[in-house]
Amino acid sequence: MTADDPSDTGLLAPGWAGSPAASATSDTAYLRALLDAEAALTRAQAALGLAPAEAATAVTAAADVGCFDVRSLAERARGGGNPVIPLVADLTEAVGGEYGPYVHRGATSQDIMDTATMLVASRTLDLILTDLARTEQALSQLAAAHRDSTMPGRTLTQHAVPTTFGLKAAGWRSLVLDARDRVRAVRDGLPVQLGGAAGTLAAFTAYGAEDAPALPDAYAGELGLTAPLLPWHTLRTPIADLAGCLAFTAGALGKVAADVLVLCRTEIGEVSEGSGGGSSAMPHKANPVRSTLIAAAARRAPQLAAVLYGSLVAEDERPAGAWHAEWEPLRELLRLVGGAARDAVELTEGLRVHPDVMREHLDLTHGLIVSERLSAELAPLLGRARAKELLTKVARRTYAEGRPLAELLAGETELKDVDLDELTDPARYTGSAGALTDRALERR
Repeated sequence: MTADDPSDTGLLAPGWAGSPAASATSDTAYLRALLDAEAALTRAQAALGLAPAEAATAVTAAADVGCFDVRSLAERARGGGNPVIPLVADLTEAVGGEYGPYVHRGATSQDIMDTATMLVASRTLDLILTDLARTEQALSQLAAAHRDSTMPGRTLTQHAVPTTFGLKAAGWRSLVLDARDRVRAVRDGLPVQLGGAAGTLAAFTAYGAEDAPALPDAYAGELGLTAPLLPWHTLRTPIADLAGCLAFTAGALGKVAADVLVLCRTEIGEVSEGSGGGSSAMPHKANPVRSTLIAAAARRAPQLAAVLYGSLVAEDERPAGAWHAEWEPLRELLRLVGGAARDAVELTEGLRVHPDVMREHLDLTHGLIVSERLSAELAPLLGRARAKELLTKVARRTYAEGRPLAELLAGETELKDVDLDELTDPARYTGSAGALTDRALERR
């Protein structure tokens, strides 16, 4: 490859460059899907007696991705506004002679483009599901290993009450499983598109199909996709479903990344990436690159999904522009999420947790992190008003003098019979964190 080669190699997209999703969504992968769609259509017609078996064999043999010039197809696509038109011409020529007329017979460009898009999406979602499974497993192990590792819970950036890292990791895992379920449901329902010029299957009837609605079923069987109830050329539910599950997955992984980015700050250091990235200017740095790239994908995904949702507004029996607007955002969304899923595997499998640092941070407020517990425990003993008055006074002294809350409370005669060590130990005020973690880990 030369420096002036315009191929999209991901130079400005380190989040997905080199990922399995990058290969599965390349121009070559799309060309392969287009050819698969064309060959499967001829086979489906042959299965229903609408084309000779020899035609199906000839078209399938000619649909070899290595025999077509993807750059030429891209350039000639400008003539008709989509790449199917020049591809049909080239494939027909490649088949030649007696069976060339059976290429693309009865179909329209959108049938092939939409079906190929579903193939590319299905193949990419399979890769994403594999990475989500690995991420879930890594998070399951982290949650179990750190079930009781106490750390500060933070709300609005400040210490709130103690929690556990196990519960946090279990929450991350729950989001990943939610994403898995959505991706799997969408993947399993991706349909072929076959309707002909205006969604009526009229051309197939003209070519002799006595039961044209049976053709999409045969077509779906050839490709491993589902058969739609109706042609969906202007009913873009499959595209919207893809937009939704992909944007959700990006956000779910983005939540993990956002938490890691906070917790691995130099001044916090409660976790760290297993192999941080370097800096071009500062040799000492180990940047959280995996989290950074996932967070970048999560920021971009909603806008790409919005374009796809906007294409639901598709007029007539083929819109001018709405359908065309889907192609690039959907591919970019598949790439972004595929790359983020790849990075999530590396992030979670290599994440290093530092419980000793977490424990040190619990003491940064000198015991005030358990003030909620003290309020609840002392109110029955002292009365609600007195308990509030006492704790307010002692809290002020804790801030002003930097002395431990337990030490100051020990000087109060009203509390001489209270086990203050137990009441002020953050590790003993994690509520049901352990039980919640256990319950979350029961989900498969």
